[in-house]
Amino acid sequence: MSKFRVAMRRMGAWPLLVGLLCTGAAMAQQPAVVPAPLGAQPPPAVLPRVEFAFEFRVTLAPAVVLGETALGRRQYIPITGGKIAGPLFSGEVIPGGWDYQLGLAGNCGTLSADYFVRATDGTVIHILNEAFSCGGGGPGGERSFFRPRFEAPKGPHEWLTRATFVATLELDQTATEPGAAQALRAIRLKFYQVK
Repeated sequence: MSKFRVAMRRMGAWPLLVGLLCTGAAMAQQPAVVPAPLGAQPPPAVLPRVEFAFEFRVTLAPAVVLGETALGRRQYIPITGGKIAGPLFSGEVIPGGWDYQLGLAGNCGTLSADYFVRATDGTVIHILNEAFSCGGGGPGGERSFFRPRFEAPKGPHEWLTRATFVATLELDQTATEPGAAQALRAIRLKFYQVK
């Protein structure tokens, strides 16, 4: 018996080696899979899709404007509350959060909204919603998407922490008095889960 076989028996590795050899032989008989060229369009079956999950109507206080800074036009908007409804989640927006905004050159800007929501079962959940947008999303402008991240406690709502979402924003403007200029009192955020 060769020294190799004796060593393999002592180590108890003989069955492992035989298994590896058999697996290698079986793989050699299967046709090789040729990967698609780098940058090729993936097949439709593997493309991500989105599903409407829920909508926030967030109420706002008037903006607090810091003004022009070395970085851009800085302001923040206090979040005063709101409602949440949809097929996957419902509840309320807890008053006390902030929507920080920085206006940049070229009609672009950043947004970072940091606040908490309460599910209908009483669970409190943190949300950080960020975006970079240009053109306001109107005709001829770029469409803006927000990147919300949820932090939910362990339990029935922790799926929010693990899930990936994109959100869209609509302004919910109401006139304060007849003939008065419209004031921004609320926004509507539609959340879509990426699947």
